[in-house]
Amino acid sequence: MCGIAGFFSPGRTWSEADLRRMTRCIAHRGPDADGFYIDQASGVGLGHRRLSILDLSSAANQPMASHSGRYQICFNGEVYNFRDIAQQLDIQTHTTSDTEVILEAFAKRGPDFVHLLNGMFAIAIYDTLDHALYIFRDRVGIKPVIYYWNGGDFAFASELKSLLELESINKSKKVDRQSIYNFLYAGYIPGPNTTYENISRLPSGSYAVVKDGTLEIKSYWQPEEKITEEKFSDFASAKKKLNDLLVSSIRYRMISDVPFGVFLSGGIDSSTVTAIAQRISTERLKTFSIGIKDRDESEYARGVAEYLKTDHHEFRVSEREVLEMVDSIIPAYDAPYTDSSAIPTMLVSRLARQHVTMTLSGDGGDELFMGYGAHVWAGRLHTPLVHTLRRPIGAALSLMSNRFKRAAGMFDYADRDRIKGHIFAQEQYLWSERELAELVEPAYLQPIIFDEHPRTRGRTLSAKEEQALFDLKYYLKDDLLVKVDIASMMYSLEARVPFLDHRIVEFALNLDEKLKVHKGVTKYLLKEVLYDYVPRSFFDRPKRGFSLPLIKWLGTDLKYLLDTYLSRENVEKLGFVRYDKVAELKKRFEAGEDYLYQRLWSLMILHKWAG
Repeated sequence: MCGIAGFFSPGRTWSEADLRRMTRCIAHRGPDADGFYIDQASGVGLGHRRLSILDLSSAANQPMASHSGRYQICFNGEVYNFRDIAQQLDIQTHTTSDTEVILEAFAKRGPDFVHLLNGMFAIAIYDTLDHALYIFRDRVGIKPVIYYWNGGDFAFASELKSLLELESINKSKKVDRQSIYNFLYAGYIPGPNTTYENISRLPSGSYAVVKDGTLEIKSYWQPEEKITEEKFSDFASAKKKLNDLLVSSIRYRMISDVPFGVFLSGGIDSSTVTAIAQRISTERLKTFSIGIKDRDESEYARGVAEYLKTDHHEFRVSEREVLEMVDSIIPAYDAPYTDSSAIPTMLVSRLARQHVTMTLSGDGGDELFMGYGAHVWAGRLHTPLVHTLRRPIGAALSLMSNRFKRAAGMFDYADRDRIKGHIFAQEQYLWSERELAELVEPAYLQPIIFDEHPRTRGRTLSAKEEQALFDLKYYLKDDLLVKVDIASMMYSLEARVPFLDHRIVEFALNLDEKLKVHKGVTKYLLKEVLYDYVPRSFFDRPKRGFSLPLIKWLGTDLKYLLDTYLSRENVEKLGFVRYDKVAELKKRFEAGEDYLYQRLWSLMILHKWAG
């Protein structure tokens, strides 16, 4: 795992000094070594910060030249099947790193080599003969690629803050108005947008080619294109297939030359990864969980760890320690970011880094196997009778308790064409489009960026399947994976995600819905695999994660943030939203409508970022 940065500026807008600043800015992503490649005549620069995981010798440092000398690479991530690729393509290696194999595979196959890769990656390769720069991003979007393009100059980096080290970009940056609206709607900024115009995220499953003053982006893998007419419907064969895929994926992701462990929350996903990894391992696996003192969230992880006999590390932190992390969110994420679970992810990453350099995590299980309440709501709202009666149902619920008032928002959608984004927004306790139209100032009322109707090459999907695909394409990629990447790399810790092996993703996309939700049991097939490793009695309880008491804190310890950043002066100065609506929201929250806390948190984060 590393940090990459670079540029291709035919007019030689940027220099080696600029490249060094870009790279230094993301030193936390790779504290073990740095490296640079400069072609001053062509205006090309590649910078790298290395976190050594495979082949710890200096021979594996980057940028790295190909055997022929024609190509230069800087690369962030891991390709787990590099040994298989080397054998398949008869690549003779001088190191034991995946970087060398990736580069030589490109030299042999060109851009189509990307189909051979199993891993998480952001790869930049410069062809010194053809004067072309290639940037590849992994299929699901685990590793970030953020780029600037003005029609002539191109720059890229692992984090947006690195691009802003280039003075010409920093001085000319303009807030992207569509992104402000989409942030308020979703709680994060969906790609390919960022907070600024001319700065974008390379789409997952795509690669960019910069050549002769042009930028071309090509897709090589998209989830909807992997949906087939045939489904995995037989329970026994599907269970065996899933178990075999998980074992293979986790075995790949345990390849490491440094100590590693697993984030273990005690839930289904992390317990599955831990159980299989411990079965594979010849040593006691290090596991890590976190809990707030006087709140026993970590007891479930402890029970699983004791059963599996892992080397478990349970970190107990005080509320004060968690509160002190609030100010870290915006500088770490370079953007307004609502997901408060970033704070415990930062904390467990910081503490795990004291013991290991790499971890496995359970991200992706909910999106692949229908573990969210949003999937249930998608099925409910698809019912013709509910759709017809949604207005009176919503009106009746709005007159009841807070729990039902919150549910009333689910029925406040304009039409079915945009219902998936609406369901997600309501699950996050955020606004409907109608409410945003009243809240947001006219200049920021921009079209929603979500594509809610991706074309599949196979069968027609159910409402629940469409919602799960939506979560995979947007929420997972642009919220959850961003959270884990930034939070872990902030402490120079690599996080690998076994569920997002593309073979598992493609299997799950074609798994019969009845094997995902069976008799009201969500993630049914995945749970049945887990129960072969850990007794089901360990999970006979409601789903419960590490949740921060934001409702309490926004009325006490963090109230100063609302008073400071949502003051009339600040809100009117920035001009994103109407102050009278903000004041009304604060009043309702203080009067007891505590389910509105996420809206206040979201507004505070936005104004804190902009201020």
